[in-house]
This record gives sequence, structure tokens and C-alpha cells, in this order.
Amino acid sequence: MKIAIHKSGGFAERWIAYCEANRIQYKIVNCYDNDIIDQLDDCDVLMWHHHHISHKDVKFAKQLLFSLEQAGKKVFPNFNTAWHFDDKVGQKYLLESIKAPCVPSYVFYSKQEALQWVESTSFPKVFKLRGGASSANVRLATTRQNARKLINKAFGRGFAQYNRLGNLKESWRKYRLGTATLIDVLKGCVRILYTTDFARVVGNEKGYIYFQDFFPDNKYDIRIVVIGDRAFGIKRIVRKNDFRASGSGNIIYHKSEINENCVKISFEVNKKMKTQCIAIDFIFSDKQAFIVEISYGFSPQGYDSCEGYWGNNLNWHEVSFNPYGWMIENFFRNE
Repeated sequence: MKIAIHKSGGFAERWIAYCEANRIQYKIVNCYDNDIIDQLDDCDVLMWHHHHISHKDVKFAKQLLFSLEQAGKKVFPNFNTAWHFDDKVGQKYLLESIKAPCVPSYVFYSKQEALQWVESTSFPKVFKLRGGASSANVRLATTRQNARKLINKAFGRGFAQYNRLGNLKESWRKYRLGTATLIDVLKGCVRILYTTDFARVVGNEKGYIYFQDFFPDNKYDIRIVVIGDRAFGIKRIVRKNDFRASGSGNIIYHKSEINENCVKISFEVNKKMKTQCIAIDFIFSDKQAFIVEISYGFSPQGYDSCEGYWGNNLNWHEVSFNPYGWMIENFFRNE
């Protein structure tokens, strides 16, 4: 088996290192090339950790991968793994369809229907755009008035894909914690004047509105990653004076801190979804775990300190492990 790897950061360096260490035949390809299909003639697999904040990736990554999959090649991520990536609205329909324990969510494609709903529901609610990670494009609508303003904007000029002020505040927060540099803060200042290429090319998000129920008093969330029949997890602490944990950078890795019921649910959900890799975020209400959102990708550096992993029978293995190698091994398992 010969594996093609698009070298674009993320998982790619870990895949390459695994192939070299295990003498697995591979080659580097450029998925942006016009002749990429020809480049893959001698390969059995294409692996591409495509990114939600790259406007080039967003334009065609899924289409290329799914086309190759339909033609009979193996790909990572495949359709089941990635069609819903960075699409919280799509995830709502998917999680509800498989009857997963997800946070109740509400989406409207009509301004009038959204405004009518506001008058009959309770607040606060969590407002989200369908795309964005690390708590980007997420805010709390505390009152009906807040919600109406968001609805009017959603069905008016829309929302920029890049929150300039929010990014600057986050850079300053991380600088004060010692996890970002002064250069990062200065870059945030520059972004006040010049938005990202992604936001400029993609344009404003509008024509729908999406809310989730707000569960108060959550001091953390739990993220579980399932790859095949193995899973690992982290506990992420909520930012100070905030309700968001994703992207906080404050992570706890001890097994005793991770709710094992989340692991159980994650295996059950993945069995229904049949993904190659899924990261599932949980919050809690009355000690019951609810799924907030899902993804196929994650930042490798945030998981290097995990103490071990669970098997699908919830047996614990306290050993170092290589989940990026698992992604490759699963191609050989399924031959």
C-alpha cells in the first residue's frame, strides 16, 4: 500500500514520521495542483488534514476527497468522517438523527420564525455561527433583546467570519497567561484593520440563525477522541469570567478527571457514525453529559501529554501512544 500525504501542517508531519519509522511507502503531494488526480495514480490512499480556516481548503478539500473515495481510493478523512466538519448546523441534524445525547439546538432560515421563537423561549441562549473552532464565533445571548439584535444582523448584513476584536482580546488573555507573545498581541492589533484572507474571500455569514441551550455552572468541558476501537480524552477548563472552554489552553490530562461515561457515549456515537476519527465535546446538566459539537480534526500538541487510552470495552491502557499512527494502521486493518 502506498500513501499520498498532502503536507499542510496539522497531522501531516506525524503521518510522515510514522511512515518513515515503519517503512511504509509514501509520497508527498500537493492537492492544490491541477493534475492532483494524475499524481495519485500510483497511490492507494490520500491523507489530507484540511483546515476550516483555509479558504483554499474550504473551497475544494471535501469535494476532492469524496470524489476519490467514490472512485475507489481510500482517503482520510472520508465522507462519514468529514462531511459535517466545521458545520454546526449539519451536526445538529446528524446528532438528532442518530438520537445522540446532544445539547438542544435551534436553527431558523426565516427572520419572522426566529423572532416568534424568541418570544416563547427562555434565556440565556448560546449563539453560534455554523463554522469556527476554539470558541470562535460563539457568544451568549442573555436576553430577548440580545437575541433580536443577532437575528436582525443574521438576516441583514450578516456576521464576519473573523471576529477582530474578539481575536485581539483572546491574544491579550493568552499573553497575560504566558501562552502567547507580545508579537501575537501586535498581530491582533493589526487584524483590527486588516481581516484574514479567509474572512475576506468567504464573506459574511447570513441567511440563518443558530442557537443552543445554555447550561450554567459548567467549569470545564470534556473532549473525547475516538479512532477505531481506541479513545483518549482531555478536560478543558473554562476561561476566567467566561462560559467557553474550547481554546482556553488550560488542559487537564489525568484519567481521574475525565468522565468515563463520555468515553462510553463517544464509542456508541462513533459506532453509529462509522467515522475514521471523531473528537466529541461534552458539557453537563444535572451531571448528565451532552454533546456540544463534533470534529474530525484537533491540534496534535494539545494531546501529547495524554496518559493513556481506552479500548472500546472501556479497559484503560496507561501507555504512551501514537493516534496519528492509528489513522494509518486502520487502512491496513481494513484491507
